[in-house]
Amino acid sequence: MTSTDIRVLVVEDDPVAADAHALYVGRVPGFTVSGTVHSGAGARRHLETHAVDLLLLDLYLPDGHGLALVRTLRAAGHTADIIAVTSARDLTMVREGVSLGVVQYVLKPFTFATLRDRLTRYARFRATTGEASGQDEVDRALAALRAPQPAALPKGLTAATLRAVTDVLRAAGGGLTATEAAADVGISRITARRYLEHLVVSGRAARAPQYGQVGRPELRYRWSGH
Repeated sequence: MTSTDIRVLVVEDDPVAADAHALYVGRVPGFTVSGTVHSGAGARRHLETHAVDLLLLDLYLPDGHGLALVRTLRAAGHTADIIAVTSARDLTMVREGVSLGVVQYVLKPFTFATLRDRLTRYARFRATTGEASGQDEVDRALAALRAPQPAALPKGLTAATLRAVTDVLRAAGGGLTATEAAADVGISRITARRYLEHLVVSGRAARAPQYGQVGRPELRYRWSGH
């Protein structure tokens, strides 16, 4: 940790997810984990004794909604910025969060690359100081917080089919082979494998050989996105 590191408090009720999020934050240069807590009360106690620049905040906590916690913190004079981590897609909630100082939203499940991008953009925004020379400079400062357009899929892959393959893979607790995924989605085995391999490359799935059958072992894919 250096004196210029951005200090992050991870607020997440699921201990496994909290540890994963803290690990992710610790891997991004310029950021350090101030602590990990699992409730709104834990966050308030931590902030009483530690200086924190940014909260990585789950919105569904065991002792109340995350935005209610933000309102309490603002009333108490805490000015730390907020990156909300949530599975909620309610845009009304998003608007309310913006009014309370939520600078970014990260939808669960997410990969390290997604969080790294949001944190890097936040750091770039935070580093903007001084007086803007005009509208363009203000726009550039705000643009630092905006997420980029989704990366283009490899040639021949479509977003709709990728969603379908992703859904069946996430629902399969024991994982799927390309043959099984093809049958579930209604596509060829070769096509299914292309989509599954894309999920592996993007860090959202893992693969391992499935033994115990006659002939060459078939690969089994399991969802590993966060």
